[in-house]
Amino acid sequence: MRFEQLQQAWAAGQIVALAGPAPRDQEALAAAIGPQGLDPLQRQWGPGVVLGSGGSSGGRRWCLQPLAHLQASATATGSWLEQQGLNPAACLHLNPLPLHHVSGLLPWLRAQQWGAAHRHLQPAWLRDPALLAAAAPVDPTRPALLSLVPTQLQRLMAAPEGVAWLQQLGLIWVGGAPLPPQLAVRARQAGLRLAPCYGATETAAMVCALPPKRFLAAAAGCGAPLVDVELRLGPDGAVGVRSGRLSPGWLANGQLQPLPRSADGWWRSGDAGRLGPAGLVVVGRLDSAIHSGGETVFPEPLEAQLLALAQAAGLPVQALLLLPMHDPEWGQRLVALVRAEGMQPWPDLQRQLQQLCEPWAPAERPTRWLCCPELAPTALGKWQRSRWRDWMDELEANQKSRPTSADVDPL
Repeated sequence: MRFEQLQQAWAAGQIVALAGPAPRDQEALAAAIGPQGLDPLQRQWGPGVVLGSGGSSGGRRWCLQPLAHLQASATATGSWLEQQGLNPAACLHLNPLPLHHVSGLLPWLRAQQWGAAHRHLQPAWLRDPALLAAAAPVDPTRPALLSLVPTQLQRLMAAPEGVAWLQQLGLIWVGGAPLPPQLAVRARQAGLRLAPCYGATETAAMVCALPPKRFLAAAAGCGAPLVDVELRLGPDGAVGVRSGRLSPGWLANGQLQPLPRSADGWWRSGDAGRLGPAGLVVVGRLDSAIHSGGETVFPEPLEAQLLALAQAAGLPVQALLLLPMHDPEWGQRLVALVRAEGMQPWPDLQRQLQQLCEPWAPAERPTRWLCCPELAPTALGKWQRSRWRDWMDELEANQKSRPTSADVDPL
């Protein structure tokens, strides 16, 4: 669906269901809506969208967001921009993200609401920084806003043309996945006006963002909550959100399952965090945390740290994922899946990666290392951990009948 078609559907009072091109997503969305369609929801909630949410741990849900909630999100983001000294109506919103994700839908809707210009960037341009710079030159008289995921930022920063293009932008929101520390350092060195942010489909996108000035001053985290949002932490560190734009719920088998909230309106996200001087710092996903030897371990920051160490050491590691494995003594231990390039023998690379982890606490060190040539996140930089757990389980089953050199246990 195109942006213009979505606008026409909303004008007719319709809820529009948006899914990616993958057949399994289309089938899952159709099953969630059920045979009765969206008419009952339209009568209750008016125009809106149904979007996929989650997926990082395999639990994809189809989330209802009324148009009024999306518009409230755009209003709050506009207020935040004004606090940064930017006039939302005078900005150009560059958008490289797909419409069927809330992070791709909101840039267009914000521009519509603010009366600002909007331009969609072709995905191929983001993979070729020189092509992007030629196809989308930045007008120095108009502040350009951009929303990226860390994977896209990393690709652009890999080429001088990409860095030079990014340096011309007025503001770059980065969200959807943790910003690797080494990438943040490089962005500061290049003077990029990054605004790390946090949000979800259930919250109608952004709920907090770090001002670029604070990012450049080496502040960590995702900033303070926007004007229409409250944040708190639960006893287990879970990030709680209270806002008038929380989703009514998820669709499953034709029924709307209400979004779980406390009696006073708080929704518990699946993320763990802490509140620091610069606002929210997201630690990792609660559903991917493991309990190892009495310690709670969050794989995501360890992945980012190890990948940065490997790249700094010149190791040919392209992707890395840490997953839990049952251990009779520790409860759970980490397994490392690695995608590498080049001709370096796998046992040598594994030994070098192990050495990088030696200073870590015992519960944080992977106990197995698996070479996974096809390992990659989604286009939006999210890890489908259930998919790679299935891959690991299949490898384990195959090894029981025929050992393979793809799995080399630690020395």
